[in-house]
Amino acid sequence: MVTAGPDFADALFLLNFASAMKKIAIIGLSLLVSACTSAQVKEYVPKIIKEYPHKVSSYTQGLFFHDGTLYETTGQWGESSINTINIETGEPLLSKKLKNKYFGEGSSILGDNLYILTWTNKVAFVYDAATLTYRKTISYPREGWGLTTDGKQLIASDGSSTLYFMDENLKVTRRQNVTLLGRPLRNLNELEWINGKIWANVYLTDLVVIINPSNGKVEATLDCTGLLPMKLRSQTTDVLNGIAIDEKGQIYLTGKYWPRMYQIELVKKK
Repeated sequence: MVTAGPDFADALFLLNFASAMKKIAIIGLSLLVSACTSAQVKEYVPKIIKEYPHKVSSYTQGLFFHDGTLYETTGQWGESSINTINIETGEPLLSKKLKNKYFGEGSSILGDNLYILTWTNKVAFVYDAATLTYRKTISYPREGWGLTTDGKQLIASDGSSTLYFMDENLKVTRRQNVTLLGRPLRNLNELEWINGKIWANVYLTDLVVIINPSNGKVEATLDCTGLLPMKLRSQTTDVLNGIAIDEKGQIYLTGKYWPRMYQIELVKKK
């Protein structure tokens, strides 16, 4: 995902200078973590349980499990796709490419429909969850960023501090502002519903936040700094993005153009 804003050219400018933005984000992250300590927001770091291969050409936007299958949507103009993944190899089992004019974003399944948002195209697509067969296109009035579900409704982010709770037709039924230490937390990106909470990565940082969906308060942070070691990084390696939980309750993290996906556990930060 790229930084939100009304001007498309500005968004592309920020994308092209992502390395500079990441330096700024790291400073912001350190300030957030320091503030969390004094406010008794729980702080965690990831403990790696297992490593899996991840396709390094995948600009990960959405990541989730459904009925034992790993789904991943990818972005970038001309490269966006939706896939079911063989977790052991990282390779697609089924794959559907979006038309070149669409920039794919977050995705989730509700009922037997698979929804995928687009970034600035103002539409979302609906597919058959089992076969990835196209079903319909729905008008979508906001930028598409992250998407998840609690099993009853869809929950989306748009790069702001707001989460949107939506029905199966993507009609907003509730908006919830997200705050950290009483202040709005922007750049909420990829989302995952885990044990009654909403997990979100904060774009351009290595921070994942755990949000109470009823009041929008960040209750815990997960500092993923160094999760992907420097020896596995290249010039194309991009930011942390991709949170998933399987039917066993095991949690997975990856990133854009990362060569690895990690099964992790949470450990209290010392």
